[in-house]
Amino acid sequence: MRWLRRAGLLALVGSAALGLGAPEASGQATPLVIHLRLDGVVDPFMANHVESGIDAALDRGASAVLITIDTPGGLDSSMRQITRAILNSRVPVLCFVSPEGSRAASAGAFILLSCHVAAMAPATNVGAAHPVGVSGAIESQKATNDAAEYIVSIAQRRGRNQEWAESAVRRSESASAQQALELGVIDLVAPDVPALLEAVQGRTVQLVGGASVTLEVAGARIEDRDLALIARLLHRLLDPNVAFILFYLGIIALYFELANPGLGAPAIVGVVLLVAAFLAFGVLPVQLAGLILLVASAIFFVIELFTPGVGVPLAGGIVTLILGGMFLFDTSVPGVRVSPLVIAPVALFTAAFFGLVVRAVVRAQRAPASRLDDLVGQEAVVLRDLDPEGVVQIASEEWSAVSERGTVPKGEHVKVAAVEGLQLRVKPIRTRRREPRPGAQEGKVT
Repeated sequence: MRWLRRAGLLALVGSAALGLGAPEASGQATPLVIHLRLDGVVDPFMANHVESGIDAALDRGASAVLITIDTPGGLDSSMRQITRAILNSRVPVLCFVSPEGSRAASAGAFILLSCHVAAMAPATNVGAAHPVGVSGAIESQKATNDAAEYIVSIAQRRGRNQEWAESAVRRSESASAQQALELGVIDLVAPDVPALLEAVQGRTVQLVGGASVTLEVAGARIEDRDLALIARLLHRLLDPNVAFILFYLGIIALYFELANPGLGAPAIVGVVLLVAAFLAFGVLPVQLAGLILLVASAIFFVIELFTPGVGVPLAGGIVTLILGGMFLFDTSVPGVRVSPLVIAPVALFTAAFFGLVVRAVVRAQRAPASRLDDLVGQEAVVLRDLDPEGVVQIASEEWSAVSERGTVPKGEHVKVAAVEGLQLRVKPIRTRRREPRPGAQEGKVT
């Protein structure tokens, strides 16, 4: 009997041990979902991010990949790279247009339709997938036909509404979340990610090669994968507002070099900014009319720079700047436009800048060369510390100046050594040694 009691005790201990181990085993079985954000323009950085994220999900043994979408569209090549990665994925890919207010426009519509599960949050939209080029209107019929056939093949592969998909390309059709659900464009509408995962639990999807997988994602552990820092910074440059600002900062930097030739640095900065702006223009749906207006505004400012005092070219430059910002991007693509809150400050800043530059040019042009030469050798008072640049005053006029011999504090006297454009090169005047007064010699002790 004693051995029976011992055996029962061992059985109880073993059962307790198994019971304690159950939660751990359960924790290890929690499904993993890799979360990627497709936010902003569809560009090479975003395409590589999605492609590498799908590969990582396969390596990690994830149950699914979740892509939340909010994009106005982007490059055709990058869109095709993403859709190829999704169509050939060996891990189920769930696409979710979220949060509320987001859109899957243009290239985003192709990506959404290519996913194994396509879902949208309330108050979102999909569509407007007509190819848009630099002309800003209609691309070539060949490009339109190619895009239409591609999106139809994707819709056919996923069993979605092929007619609507084709109309999204050919006629820029767009649909709200509820409309897309009723049209058979998407699979479901969900308020958030947990609700989406709960709704697709147990759904069977077909992967590449014909393999079928049942989704087990309810209550899954979600692991976010973000863009690398450098890629994120470059991706953020491809924003309509940023591109517009970069363009005009580049123009202003080049004009600063024209007004002060020989500096070099403003020219380099201007070229870099303009290159970055035109790279963004190459990705975004730029309208030719808006681009022509921006170039026209730059020409007006050049005319004002070399014929100062008239004011008409300056006014023309400001007007064409504002109109160029308003018509720079195709408004049929949702969310791609320059905000008026960006256009207004840029216009005001540009007007102020050119007003100051023109005033300086007028003063330089009206000042006779002989008068400038007369400044050499004159004495000036430092109004703002020369460190080494600052401001000095000669008679009642203030001049920008640079010291040849280190820092000169305010109030000191300097002498003009040379005139370089609108800037004086000065050197400090040595303080004269104080002479002893007559009869003030030291007395002698006798």
